[in-house]
Amino acid sequence: MPSDPGRDPGPPTSRTSPGGDSADEEFRAFMGNRWPSLLRTAYLLSGSHHDAEDLAQGALATAYSKWSRVRRSDDVAAYVRQIMVHQHIDRFRRRTAREWLTDRLPHSPVADQTARVAEHGVLVAALAGLPARQRAAVVLCYFEDMTHAQVAAVLGTRVGTVRGQISRALARLRENGALADAVGRHPHPESRTETTR
Repeated sequence: MPSDPGRDPGPPTSRTSPGGDSADEEFRAFMGNRWPSLLRTAYLLSGSHHDAEDLAQGALATAYSKWSRVRRSDDVAAYVRQIMVHQHIDRFRRRTAREWLTDRLPHSPVADQTARVAEHGVLVAALAGLPARQRAAVVLCYFEDMTHAQVAAVLGTRVGTVRGQISRALARLRENGALADAVGRHPHPESRTETTR
């Protein structure tokens, strides 16, 4: 997600090589391919375009600093996503004041005011009301299409804990009247087949 409408700063550029030219080129290729996906997940986690860019860039910087180990993992994208989720949760815990999304801006809105944009804003605001780990579990399960076992591996917890977090998160989302009005006829996330989780 770009920080300004119509502008995507793109992935950060690397300046030094952690493991030689070959590793540097491999990292640049990975970064270029995965940047849009990482940025989307970071936005769903943070609820802010600026924070999403910082989060995605921070995860890539961390991955780059230990690329020789990251590149040997079974799933490099999952490894970097895990770094990003943990950085988000750590940052969330360190905040001295909670930030809440609002539809009241200090200046005139410039974004396209379509129904889709409105629904998107309501969804992001609803996600922002969840605790960090519940939000991460929901984003990874329903937006990254990960199984409960995969989410548990990313969060470093048990599958039962993930199920509980998702259940509590969905209960809170169901209580959100604005979200219920926005999704209207769309199927409820719990309608997905649990055998695939």
